[in-house]
Parts: sequence; structure tokens; C-alpha cells
Amino acid sequence: MFVYGFAILMLIVLAILGLGGLYFFKTAIRRAPKSFLVDNPNLMPEPDNEIISSVSDLAWLNEQHTVEVRIESHDGLKLHGTWLPSKGGSQRRTVILAHGYSGKGREMAGFARFYAEKQGFNVLMPDDRGHGQSEGDIIGFGWLDRKDYVQWIQWVLGEAGSETEIILHGISMGGATVLMTGGEALPHQVRAIVSDCAYTSVKEELTFQLKQLYKLPAFPFIPVTSLISRWKAGYFFGEASALQQLANVQVPVLFIHGEADTFVPTQMVYRLYEACPTEKELLTIPRAGHGTAFQVDRTRYEDVLQSFLKKNLSHSDSVNT
Repeated sequence: MFVYGFAILMLIVLAILGLGGLYFFKTAIRRAPKSFLVDNPNLMPEPDNEIISSVSDLAWLNEQHTVEVRIESHDGLKLHGTWLPSKGGSQRRTVILAHGYSGKGREMAGFARFYAEKQGFNVLMPDDRGHGQSEGDIIGFGWLDRKDYVQWIQWVLGEAGSETEIILHGISMGGATVLMTGGEALPHQVRAIVSDCAYTSVKEELTFQLKQLYKLPAFPFIPVTSLISRWKAGYFFGEASALQQLANVQVPVLFIHGEADTFVPTQMVYRLYEACPTEKELLTIPRAGHGTAFQVDRTRYEDVLQSFLKKNLSHSDSVNT
């Protein structure tokens, strides 16, 4: 009788854990409105209500002659991107901008403006799978996206030519995405990576958010949800690691993080920086929260970025120096 009762209890516990795991999977990884991000105190914008890109930056992008482009992913998804060719007609330098969680490529307008106006770059702004105009019901958290960005790199080489030099620049999930992409076998035209407020791994970031938002411990919810993710999305949380991918990165990396980031803890950038085996730089911005370093101190951000580009590109023909 005791064994029977214990078995029933265990089945109930497993059912509760399974339902909890499915809930967290749907909340974090399924393509759906992310209500938990609304009014999140750890994601509050700056006082002027601008985050990532300013209103003027977005208006600037809307005035540019852009081209909507599409590729097909290795697993059959139609992926969308926005291409902004260099006004000067130069094909020698290109940046691929990686947006954050629940965002889209055009939200990177502020960075696009810096690269286009001040550096004379071509700019590619992809919508990640499960975001924007790209297909997909699953959010890849950078891990699935890394293969897509390898394909976007090949698209750029076909469009701009084999002489172009490529920078990968991402923010938040995009920051982790470009680091994960950097761990893949990339063509020599990829010259450097800029990673802004990236997390170390999906497992660590979701563990942190589980505690922050729900006051729940990692065990058993993260392992259960990770197992569901492997079943439905094709990856375990533990393997989706920017920290581990850094071991294979072969280009210089500029790490950027806000010192007041309480969504992706600032301590993560120091671990990423220490793990990087190549030439590297670290910029932290006082009083900047998650994803707001560019808005809080744009002058310093741009100065450090411009210096980094000058050191790592052979075609140093910036518009404004």
C-alpha cells in the first residue's frame, strides 16, 4: 500500500513538474508575446523613454534606401533581413547587427546609423528566427541563430564581394549570438566581434531570471524545461553557451556592458572577457542598465568602438574621425 501511494505521489509530482516545464518553455522559448517583459523593473528605459535606438535614429532609418532580403535557413525557414548599402558605394566594409530577445533587426537603427554615417559601412540587420518577419515558432537564444548568421555572412560575401571586411555586432541576446557565431568556422573576411550585454549561457541567464521573476530555484525547473527544450527546440540549455564558444573564437572581441545591468548581471561580462583567448577590450558604462549603454554614454561608446574598428580593419576609411 505504501509503495502504491508513493508511486501515485511521484506521478503527481512529475506531472506538476512537466506542466511547469511546459509553461516555462512556452513563456521563454515559444514565439509569443512576452508579457513578462512589460513593466519589468530590470528593463526600464532611460528617462527619455528611449532604449537601444532613439526616436530620431528610427526616423533616420526609415528615410534611408533599404532593401528587404531573404535567405532560407539550413532547416528550411525563410529568414528576413534589412540591407542598407553604403551611400558611398564602397563594398569594403560591412557590419551584421544582431538584435535582442523579442526584438527585430530595424530596432538596431542607432548602431546602423553609426556604422553607415560615421564609418561608411554596408549594414545588414537580420530578423532572427522566431522574430520580426522571419519564420519560426522557436526562439534560438543565439544557439540556433549562430548557424543562421553563418549563412548571413555568406549572403554578405555574395552581395558585397569577397574583398569586404565584416564586423559582427550584437546586443543582449544578439551579443550572445555573435559570440556563439564566432565559435563556428568563419571565413577570413570576418574581422572582429562587438558583444554588448551578452549572457554567458542560456542556462545561467534563465536560472537568473527564474529566481528574479518567479522566486524559484533552478532545480528542478531548469533541468525539466531544458529537457523539453531539447525535445521541442532541438537544444539543451547547457549547450547554448557563449562562454564555451569563446574557446573557438579567432578574432578580436570588444565586450560592452552597463554597470547597472540587473537583467543580464554585469558580472557575466567579466567572465566572458576572461574566457576570450584572442585580443580583447572591455568597456563598461556607469549607470547604464540592460541594453542602454549606447544611450547613456553614446559619445564614449562610439569613441571606443571607432578605435576598436580602426585597429582591426585594414580599410580604415571612416567618414568622420
